[in-house]
Amino acid sequence: MSSMVAGSNAALTVENPGLKKVLLGIGWDLIPSRGPQAELVPMVIMCGPDGRALSDDHLVFFNQIASPEGSISFAGTEDQEQIDVDLAAVPDAVQKIVVLLYVDPDVRGPGNFGSLRHAHLRVATGENRELLRFDVPHGNMDRINAMILGELYRHSGGWKFRALGQGYESGLAAVAADFRLKL
Repeated sequence: MSSMVAGSNAALTVENPGLKKVLLGIGWDLIPSRGPQAELVPMVIMCGPDGRALSDDHLVFFNQIASPEGSISFAGTEDQEQIDVDLAAVPDAVQKIVVLLYVDPDVRGPGNFGSLRHAHLRVATGENRELLRFDVPHGNMDRINAMILGELYRHSGGWKFRALGQGYESGLAAVAADFRLKL
């Protein structure tokens, strides 16, 4: 297993010949609260060569738990959430798969990542052998309500992973603008 820092990347398929499927494990801890607790929700966006979503149908989240062709789907909850990605079945038009975590304002009202501790995104084989792990650095998260944890992307005929930890203060509105989505 390799631990990553924000901005670093790793050659998944070059370093792991024969890798066809990966499991993305997303986990976090929240400081207990007596008041409303932020409801964190993972989401995956399938992007084309321009870095934008192929379409509004190319999102994977709680209301659409699989991509249109089935190459990406929510799998389990060993971490808080797990997402299976069949790299071989991802359509050629998809150049990047972005993994986000956001606060759902519809569940418990507006919230932020202020109570978030120990968030991570891990990349494992289809058999759940961990290859990479990105522990999100904890900083001042009181204004952040959406975050890109990392991304899988095509490179020289294979797949790489980049750790990001890029926060948004304008939540899903900013994500929608960046990825050209109608949320």
